[in-house]
Amino acid sequence: MPAFRTWMRACAGMTASAVVVLLTATVLAQRALPERLVPPQDARRPPVLDRHGSPLQLVHDGGWNLAEQVNLADVPPLLVAAVIGAEDRRFDTHAGIDWRGRAAALWQNLRAGRVVRGASTISEQVVRLLHPRERTLWSRWIEGWEAMRLERRFSKPEILEFYLNQVPYGANRRGVRPAAQYYFGRSLETLAPREMLALAVLLRAPSRLARDTEALDAGIGRLAQHLRSHPALAEGAGWQPAPLRLARQSTPLAAAHVVDHLRQMVPGGGPVHSSLDAALQADAERFLRERLHDLQREGARNGAALVVDLDGNRIRAWAVVDAAHPQTVGIDAVRVPRQPGSTLKPLLYATAFERGWSPATRIDDAPLAERVNGGLHAYRNYSRVHYGSVTVAEALGNSLNIPAVKALQFVGAEHFLGVLRRLGITGLDRHPRFYGDGLALGNGEVTLYELVQAYTALAREGRFRPLTLLEQPRAVVRDSVVFSAAAARATSAVLSDPAMRLLEFGDGGLLRFAARTAVKTGTSSDYRDAWTLAYDGRHVVGVWIGNLSGRETEGVSGARGPALLARSLLARLGETVPVRAESPGAGASSAIDVPAAPEPTQPTLRQPYDGLQLALDPRIPDELERFDFELAWSGTPTRVRWYVDGDLVGEGIEPRWSWPLRRGQHRLHAVVESGETEPLQTAAVGFVVH
Repeated sequence: MPAFRTWMRACAGMTASAVVVLLTATVLAQRALPERLVPPQDARRPPVLDRHGSPLQLVHDGGWNLAEQVNLADVPPLLVAAVIGAEDRRFDTHAGIDWRGRAAALWQNLRAGRVVRGASTISEQVVRLLHPRERTLWSRWIEGWEAMRLERRFSKPEILEFYLNQVPYGANRRGVRPAAQYYFGRSLETLAPREMLALAVLLRAPSRLARDTEALDAGIGRLAQHLRSHPALAEGAGWQPAPLRLARQSTPLAAAHVVDHLRQMVPGGGPVHSSLDAALQADAERFLRERLHDLQREGARNGAALVVDLDGNRIRAWAVVDAAHPQTVGIDAVRVPRQPGSTLKPLLYATAFERGWSPATRIDDAPLAERVNGGLHAYRNYSRVHYGSVTVAEALGNSLNIPAVKALQFVGAEHFLGVLRRLGITGLDRHPRFYGDGLALGNGEVTLYELVQAYTALAREGRFRPLTLLEQPRAVVRDSVVFSAAAARATSAVLSDPAMRLLEFGDGGLLRFAARTAVKTGTSSDYRDAWTLAYDGRHVVGVWIGNLSGRETEGVSGARGPALLARSLLARLGETVPVRAESPGAGASSAIDVPAAPEPTQPTLRQPYDGLQLALDPRIPDELERFDFELAWSGTPTRVRWYVDGDLVGEGIEPRWSWPLRRGQHRLHAVVESGETEPLQTAAVGFVVH
C-alpha cells in the first residue's frame, strides 16, 4: 500500500509539472495584441496620389483590405446575422472560445473519421488573421487563449467589424465589400437577401463553393432555415429561394506596378504625390487590355505603355497588363529589357547628322553579308526588297536595314553606345564587339522606360532630362545637350512625314496621326517584341506588346500591334501640338553620297572567307541548297572560272557563282581573265559545309 501511495504522489507530481510546462509554453507562445484593432502598421503603406491629389490604389492583391472597408453600422443587418449564423452562432455569448461548439465538432469529427468541422469562433479567426500560424492542434490551442485576450481588450462590435472587413474571400479579395462587387457586381446595400446569405456561406470555402453551385445552394438553404425568423426572410420581404448565379467580375489591378515602384522610391509615412494622371492611367490600362484582347489569337499576352509630358519629362501614365494573369502583380514590363528592333535607328541617324550627314545624304541599299562568329549574316530589309541609291531620309522613314548598318559603321559602334548611355540607356553595357553591326538593328536589349526617355531628347530638340514620377521633383535637374537642335529636328521631320515611309509601309493608315507626329515602330526577330514610339510637341508615348515568357507571336509587328494603341493614347490626351521639325530636305546643299568601300586591285574572294562554317538546312532538300561565291576586284572580268578542291565547278562572266552545297571540308579559288593581262588567280580559302 505505501508503494501505491508513493506511485500516486509521483504521478500527481508529474501531472503538476506537465501542467506547469504546458501553461508556461502557452504563455510564451502567445503574441502581443495590437492597441487598436486595425491592420498592422507595416501594412499601412503611405497613399499614392496622382497629380491632382486623387488616390492611386493598389487593391485586390491578397493583402490587407485598406481601401474598401465599411463601418459595421453600414453593413446590412441580414448580412451580419448571416455571417454570425454561418460562422459563430454563439458569438454574442462566448468569451472567445465556443466550448460547446468545440465539443460538438470533436464528436462530429470522431463519428465521421475525418475533420468535417472546425468550430473556430470569429474571435479566433481574427487572431489567425493577425497572427498567421501553421495549422496544427498546438496553434488551435494558442489561438483560443489569444481569442480570450482579444475579447477582453476589444468589444464584440469592434471584433466583428474587423472580421467583416478583413476575412479572405478568395480571388485575392478580403472583406465583404470587395466580395460583393466580385461575386455579384453590386454594392453591399443593393444585394438581394439570397446574395447576402451566399456571402456568409462562401466564407467556409470560397474557391470550392464558387465552383460548386449545388453545394453553395444547399448551404444557403440550411442557413435560411436557421435564420427563418429574420424579417428580411419573411414572406413578402423579397426572399427568393431560386438557384444562385455568381458574376465573379474580375477587376484588374489598377496602377499596381507603378504604385509599388513609387512606394519603394519614396519611403516614409506621408502621402506620395506622383506625376501620374489617375484618369489617363485608367484609360491607358483599359486601352491596353482591349488591344491585347484583339491580339489574343496572334499569341500576344503582355503589354506596357508609358505616357510622358515633355514639360519636365513627367510620367502621366505607366500601364502594365498581363492578359493571362489579370489579378497578379507580376513582372513590370515597363522595366524589362527586350530587343528593340528598329527603334534605335532614329537615335543612330541623329548621331550621324551630328557627324556630317543630312537627310539628303545618299546611301546604297544593296545586299550585304558580313562575318559573324565563323558564319555569314546576310542583312535584309523587312520586305526583303533592296532599293539601290536612297536618301538617308528614305532609309530612316522606311526603316531600311542595310543603310542603318552603314550608318553605324560611319559613326562607330563605340561612339553610338556612348550616345545611348548619355540618353539613359544603361543596359547596353557590353563591349562594342559583342553587339557588332547588329546593334543598329536591335540585337541588344533595352527597356520601354529607357526608350521613351531617350526619345524625349529628340522631341525636346536634343536636350535630355531623366524621366520623373513626381509632380514636384525633390532636386532641380538641368538638361544636358545630346544632339544639336538641327539634328533632332531633322530626325523628327523624317519620322513625322508619311511620304518618307511609302517604300516599305505604303500609305500607312495606322501611322498617320491627326497632327504632325513623329512615329517609329520596331519588331524583334520572330515577332517576339512589337514597339511603337510616337511624339508630338507636347507628349511622348511608348508602347510594347509581346510575351514576357519570350514566346514569339504570330506576326504581331510594331506597325500592326501597338501602333493603334499609341494613336488612341495621343488622341486621348487631346492637347495636340505639332512636333517641332524641319523639312526632310533640309541640308540638301550639303548632300553627299556615302562612298562604297574601294574594291581591291587584285582579285580576291569576298565570299566565302577563310574558315567559314556553313550548315545545310534540314527543312530544304539538299539538292536545292546553294551558296553564292563572290569575287571582289576593281577590274572588269571577261571570264571567271571557279575551282572547288581542284575541280572546275563553274565559269561565266559574272563575278559570282551559285554553287550547290556539298558536305565536307573544301578549298576554293578562282581564275580571272580580263583580256588585258594574263589570267589572275585568287588566294585559296578553306570552308566547311556541315
